[in-house]
Amino acid sequence: MRVPSRVVSRRAALGLAAAVPVAAATPTSAYAAATIGGERLGRTGVQMRGASALPKKLTARAWLVADHGSGQVLASYNAHRRLAPASTLKMLFADTVLKKFERTEKHTVTDADLAGIPAGSSLVGIKPGITYTVEQLWQGVFLRSGNDAVHVLSHMNGGVAETVAQMQAKAKDLQALDTRVVSPDGFDHKGQLSSAYDLTLFARHGLADADFRGYCATKTADFPAGGKKTFQIQNTDRLLTGAWGLPTYDGLIGVKNGYTSNAGNTFTGAATRDGRTLLVTVMHPKSGGSGVYEETAQLLDWGFKNAAKAEPVGTLVDPLSEGGASATPTRKAAKAAAGAPADTAADGSSWGLAGGAGGVVTLLASGAWALRNRRRTADDAATEGRHRG
Repeated sequence: MRVPSRVVSRRAALGLAAAVPVAAATPTSAYAAATIGGERLGRTGVQMRGASALPKKLTARAWLVADHGSGQVLASYNAHRRLAPASTLKMLFADTVLKKFERTEKHTVTDADLAGIPAGSSLVGIKPGITYTVEQLWQGVFLRSGNDAVHVLSHMNGGVAETVAQMQAKAKDLQALDTRVVSPDGFDHKGQLSSAYDLTLFARHGLADADFRGYCATKTADFPAGGKKTFQIQNTDRLLTGAWGLPTYDGLIGVKNGYTSNAGNTFTGAATRDGRTLLVTVMHPKSGGSGVYEETAQLLDWGFKNAAKAEPVGTLVDPLSEGGASATPTRKAAKAAAGAPADTAADGSSWGLAGGAGGVVTLLASGAWALRNRRRTADDAATEGRHRG
């Protein structure tokens, strides 16, 4: 049975404060002066004020640290750089589809449900002819990053193409305008891009929902194998489970990791300590598989140490449907935001402010991020690769 989508206040969900204004600053790079979340987030390099030194061994191509409750961005590095997201894009998939079906609803999988899953995908092990509950399918998505589970849910939702269109519309509502969706599962496809800023928006929005929080915090679950048989699946988030010898992170509550041969490792993590919840996104670190978790842990440590004294360098915007301030893009930027092909480095674009329903236009230097990089490198291009979840 389909049920209406429910909008749940993230501040009510975690009992945290409202967003606060961000001071304007003079742009110093080729990024557009007006940027979603604040002008400083459009700059290249590290953005940080009034806090102690950042961890020394950060190798990621982009990262961001934010306070979940206030939406303040405490520090960032290339926040709006458009990169391949890998399976962290499944957060947007969940933001879009999660509330469409009751947890107890059952679905018997067909061959058609599993058609078109890219070779090399991460799989939870769904088989045609077996009946699964919606809850089990979401466990397959969150715990094992199963592209098979994503495709089954997408077919239940009207098909892969329809789900992609809904995800792009959801990204637009969330004002995640660096994101272009090509597939619902995050597998490498040319032109499928997101940013550290957008992935953090997806996580923040998702964590306002109890089901989302519950799934991403689940360490293990029993999964149907046919008949009365089951097998155990384990969450691939190493900071949550301590797999592969990595220490668990105290207070971690999720949210999603990913890997492809093109993207390398990506991760958005959230943790709560002493009543404060922080979000960290790390994209494409040179340090590899364990490194994405280690760098996330280091940035979380830094955030908890400095949250009270760091001056915000930007803000995580609210969704348009929840009263967030809107922006009016140029024709080229609007085309890219609507899902048209975009360069990894993006186009030079300018944005103008438009009044939002919440009356908070002055809160943000609103608009979409854009950058003209005349010498785009092959390393920045979104190319196809093998997905491993």
